[in-house]
Parts: sequence; C-alpha cells; structure tokens
Amino acid sequence: MARQKLPRFIHNSQADNVIERGKELYTTVKGQWRDKFFKNNNPIVLELACGKGEYTVGLAKKFPEKNFIGIDIKGDRIARGSKRAIEANLTNVAFLRTPIGFLEEFFEENEVDEIWLIHPDPQPRDKEEKKRLTNINYLNLYRKILKPHGDFFFKTDNSGLFEYSLGTFVEAGYKILRQTTDLYSSALLPEHHDIVTHYEKLFVEKGFKINYLAAKP
Repeated sequence: MARQKLPRFIHNSQADNVIERGKELYTTVKGQWRDKFFKNNNPIVLELACGKGEYTVGLAKKFPEKNFIGIDIKGDRIARGSKRAIEANLTNVAFLRTPIGFLEEFFEENEVDEIWLIHPDPQPRDKEEKKRLTNINYLNLYRKILKPHGDFFFKTDNSGLFEYSLGTFVEAGYKILRQTTDLYSSALLPEHHDIVTHYEKLFVEKGFKINYLAAKP
C-alpha cells in the first residue's frame, strides 16, 4: 500500500495545483487566493473532505467562471483529483491538504462564496459527534469564512447524519432554504449538477436515498 501511495505523494510535491506543507503558498495564501493562486477575482468555492476531488473537478468543468478548492487531509486522494484537473487542463482548481478544522489558517473572514460537503464520514457513534463535519463547532467555523450571503450545499446517504445536521444547521444560525430526503426523486435534483461520485453511484445502486440541503449562514 505504501508503495502505491508514494508516487502520489511525489506528484503532490511537484504539482502546481496542490498546496501542502513545505510549499510557500501553504503559509502565505490566506486571504490571497485570488491574487496569488488563481490570478483573477472570481468567486471561491470549497469542497470539504473532497476525497478524490470528483465534485471539485466536476464543478470546475461546469463553472469556469468560479474558482474551486478541494480540501482533504489524505494526500493520496488529493493526488487523484489533482491529476484529473491537470488532464482536463483546468486552471480554476486547487487542492489544499489540511484538516478541515484548520480552515481559518488558510481563509480570511468572508473570503469564501460557496461551500460543498458531499457524503462526509457520518461518524455514527455518539462519542464521534465532535468529528462530524456538520457539528455546531464546524458549522460555526464555516460561517466565519463564508460571505454573509454565501451558499452551503450538503449531500449524504446517511439518514441519521442528515437528521442530526438539520438540527445543527438551525442551531448554528443557518437558514435552510431547500431540503429533501430523496434527491433523485425530487425537483431539486438539477441542483447537484449531475455530478455523481463513485460512492454515491454505489449508494444509489444499493437503494439508498440521497439527502440534500441548501442553506445560507
């Protein structure tokens, strides 16, 4: 397994679209993503816990007028997204390797226009609540970097996590604009832009319903 990951770690160290510890931008890009990385004034969109970057790259292809940043701690996963973006000649994509809890180290208040959270680990046990990316502490963190009228989109196949999140979004002061517990049978389906991750495809094939909500802080 380590031998399989090593080429991906080497890729990350050399790829211009990957920002990680040891690279200059890792400590200087905060508040300057548009100037230092993207070289434009376009809106900034984050995908949290982006995994292999399927959504990040998919959205970047559909919306070239926006800048997309996929964030994950797993370097081997980020490498796959980075390669996809390079192969597609996308210049509006970056990948940031860092824990989600460190977002304030990389983004100023109100710097981000939009956030996507797609099928995060549900952390189902009670003792894992603090790890859920929709717990109130994380949601408060996202509010700090989101613009006052920014958008937050959330998808999960886990009904327990979705029910829990409906409560934490409200508790954190977000306004839930739209929601469904069955996205694929809902009029809201176009909002996911026909981007289906590998795992979502498996979930749907097994009969799981996809939960979705759109909110604003």
